[in-house]
Amino acid sequence: MTTMPELDPVIHAQARLRVTASLASLCDGDKITFPRLQELLDMTAGNLSTHLRKLEDAGYVEITKAHQRRTPVTYVELTRQGRRAFEDYTAALRALLNPVNGAAAPTDDSDRSTTP
Repeated sequence: MTTMPELDPVIHAQARLRVTASLASLCDGDKITFPRLQELLDMTAGNLSTHLRKLEDAGYVEITKAHQRRTPVTYVELTRQGRRAFEDYTAALRALLNPVNGAAAPTDDSDRSTTP
């Protein structure tokens, strides 16, 4: 009997999953401003900050504070550890959804038999 894969509890919360998935869609090393991420996710600043703190505590995101001219700017990026955790999370989720030896489900009709 095979054991069910564990889902990372830090990423598994819906809001943190949305944050992590959004950051994972950026190229490795790219950053996004806090207000832009907040807008993309349609989250309040306080809610986003709370979830980013959990992800930062786990080492999954890095928060950088800088200035553009005289205006403070906060950048958010997924760390290598965070990207790996997200990849592991999605692999575990796929394994949960398709438990047959981790085999991929057919993606088109050519993989299915048409005989009744």
